[in-house]
Amino acid sequence: MDTVKEKAYQEELAKARAELEMLYDIGNAMRTTLNLEEILYVILTAATSHTGLSFNRAMLFLVNEKDNRLEGKMGIGPDSAEDASMIWTYIEKNKIGLEELIGIETQFDHLKKSRLNQTVKSIKIPIKEDSGIIALTALDGMPFTINTPEAKQKMNNEFSKLLDLDEFVTVPLKAKDKVIGVLLADNRFNKKPITNDAVRILTMFANQAGLAIENSRLYEQTVVLSNSDSLTSLWNHGYFQYLLSEEIKRCSLVKSYFTLLMIDIDNFKIFNDTHGHQAGDSILKEISRLFRDVSRKIDIVARYGGEEFGIILPMTKKEEALILSERIRKAVETAANLKNITVSIGVASFPEDWSKEENLIAKADKALYEAKKLGKNRICT
Repeated sequence: MDTVKEKAYQEELAKARAELEMLYDIGNAMRTTLNLEEILYVILTAATSHTGLSFNRAMLFLVNEKDNRLEGKMGIGPDSAEDASMIWTYIEKNKIGLEELIGIETQFDHLKKSRLNQTVKSIKIPIKEDSGIIALTALDGMPFTINTPEAKQKMNNEFSKLLDLDEFVTVPLKAKDKVIGVLLADNRFNKKPITNDAVRILTMFANQAGLAIENSRLYEQTVVLSNSDSLTSLWNHGYFQYLLSEEIKRCSLVKSYFTLLMIDIDNFKIFNDTHGHQAGDSILKEISRLFRDVSRKIDIVARYGGEEFGIILPMTKKEEALILSERIRKAVETAANLKNITVSIGVASFPEDWSKEENLIAKADKALYEAKKLGKNRICT
């Protein structure tokens, strides 16, 4: 009897040691980056990796406190049983571990094509009791295992059909005792039962993941604050130069294009001398807000210096940029709280106007000065 007990004890000890080693390795993997998207990828890869938690699929939803809802951020897993078989055979044959699976060079290629990921990213779930299990997980701050007919009745049919859910588990992602998201995992293809042990380990893992996400968010907030103009909250001159050089590198690599706008407030020195610098600061803040509102989400808006602003328009040719520029010019001219304020805009495009980074700004500036010379409140290329 003692031998049997000793053997059981040793088996439990070995199991606990293996679990701790796995969580330690996953924790190390999560510490390799502070980029939020990369952190999410590491978390979901660890949840689905055969050297990690070994679920077939994993999906991550983060809390949007402002809108009181969960928003799908990423989903990892095969899109079909055929995909699953092919992927798992390849991984097993080539002995690919967690470190290789989260390789930065290839990690997002599959995600762009993944139907699961696209579906997850389209989902927004109100955080209220009648929104289903994912919302209840966030509300109650506790895991739910859906593996019985009774439990399945609690599912929100819209999301269960959309995600092709049958049996699954949800666990809250917490940071400082606050729920910041929900992790959902299932074994859609191999139908492996979700055991209490699997839920326990996933919950331990989720605690690590929640802290990693929170650290990433704090880091990104610090980056934003350190690279923002204190008056207008737009990107500052230095970060604008960095983002412009990165856009040039990206477009050179993938043979793409973008357009740069340099914008100057007309007669701003006269306005400051007449109305004072506090009134001038109010104009700078209001015009910055207007630039953000009129620009698209993909556009990069910065305060270049003084009363001059720069806007990078990714994936935008000059013809389209001129339409967007006119929208900006007209919005300033007609803004009720910007009476008698106008702007001049210079336009230059990559790659047609580019030879090196400084020259693109110089070309846009030259066009801007031409707009000033021709009477202001206009656009020149």
